[in-house]
Amino acid sequence: MNYQFEFGWLFEYYPQILKGIAITLELIAIGGVAGISLGIVCAWVRALGPAWARRIVAAYVELIRNTPFLIQLFFIFFGLPSLGLQLSELQAANLAMVVNLGAYSSEIIRAGIQATPRGQFEAGASLAMSPFETFRHVVLVPSLERIWPALSSQVVIVMLGSAVVSQIAAEDLTFAANFIQSRTFRAFEAYIVSTAVYLVLAILLRQTLSMVGGLIFPRRAAR
Repeated sequence: MNYQFEFGWLFEYYPQILKGIAITLELIAIGGVAGISLGIVCAWVRALGPAWARRIVAAYVELIRNTPFLIQLFFIFFGLPSLGLQLSELQAANLAMVVNLGAYSSEIIRAGIQATPRGQFEAGASLAMSPFETFRHVVLVPSLERIWPALSSQVVIVMLGSAVVSQIAAEDLTFAANFIQSRTFRAFEAYIVSTAVYLVLAILLRQTLSMVGGLIFPRRAAR
């Protein structure tokens, strides 16, 4: 049996594809910035914070890193309303992305902090800096510079994992592909297109993060 490829539907359904791409980009933009920010805070707490706070953050990190992202998404979207917190599909997807990336990025950033020579902490203390000031002005940037490639890879992984938000009807790229194949019955072609778009997005995101790293960490770019 010869399968006949048909992509004529692209002209009819391109608005859905563009909307899906826009939603996916929004998810990774919000999730990336807020998730890394949360990861920095959690990494500081785990590396330098008080003991009681370290235990709380450690429990959060272990919970998120050892449960599926889809279950976390369902808990936020279906579980939180029972506690009185109503979220739209997109709000729930954004929150899930932030919570997930925050846990994973905190461990990556903590590894960078722990690789910091002890003398840098002592230098900050000798300048009468508080532990937080030492972290902010002396430790943070070199730590991020060390782990930027690993952190960039984690952001790309989370972007690809965002495909599951279609399960709560968030209208991302995968939702668009599912919608198109349900109307055209061209599942093979619909998912070929979505796969190609995800591939392009992943490559562009990795290159963008590399350029951002070159701007933030000029010494790494020079090397």
